Amino acid sequence: MNEKYNVYLISDSTGETLDRIFLSLQSQFKNFKYEKKEFFFIRTQQQVDKIISDGIKGENPIILYTVVETKLAKYLANKSEEANIPCFGVLGSLILAFSKLLNQKAMHKPSAQHVLDEDYYKRIEAIQFTMSHDDGKKTEDIAKSDIILLGVSRTSKTPTSIYLANRGFKTTNIPLVPNYEIPEILKTNNFKSCVIGLFADPERLADIRRNRVALMQDNRSSDYTDISLIQKEVEDSKNLFKKYNWPTIDVTRKSVEETAASIIKIIEIKKNK
Repeated sequence: MNEKYNVYLISDSTGETLDRIFLSLQSQFKNFKYEKKEFFFIRTQQQVDKIISDGIKGENPIILYTVVETKLAKYLANKSEEANIPCFGVLGSLILAFSKLLNQKAMHKPSAQHVLDEDYYKRIEAIQFTMSHDDGKKTEDIAKSDIILLGVSRTSKTPTSIYLANRGFKTTNIPLVPNYEIPEILKTNNFKSCVIGLFADPERLADIRRNRVALMQDNRSSDYTDISLIQKEVEDSKNLFKKYNWPTIDVTRKSVEETAASIIKIIEIKKNK
């Protein structure tokens, strides 16, 4: 069987659970050729309509979804049926359904996704790269990064970088420190890495910094927690992002998973331009 399928993963959250379930599912079929596209934070009927009308392209489309809200899940299923697109909620009997659709017998092999394949080694390489390029280290070869994150202190750069590394992205994070210049290569924009600026509400940052100083018994200057100086740091960072036309993400109320999902979405948009 040489058919290729276009698989669309639709989630009302970050898509992490759905992505892992699909990884387990596809590992049960030896000759399953596919391309995958993910849609995160789908929570309205208007978003569903846009996906069905504009987002589904190519032959042999398949939709998998995790949508908690029953009405929206039913709406997605109905719209998919109207468009003659196979659509499955992940709580259904997915392996049986795919077996029928692909005309293959599933291997029913436990943990078939845990193999030392190319993707596994790619993740390991990404993790090693990311750890060695944390907090502004080894900036001389940051052009090798898939993603470069910039932001002032306590904007979740390190945990987000590690999360992305576990998804296979070589990630460098660079702190923006008052009176320190960013690496020269970033000023050229002459590289393929996706540069993204992270920022947060100054008052929220002040709270986080004060808690860290207290917890770590840190002897940093009071400038580190001064709200007026933090406001200037954040404003300066936004001006820098705007100057070089780098996309930005407000991480004030975002979890690491949500921030990472937004970054992956930005990368997908950049690739499709």
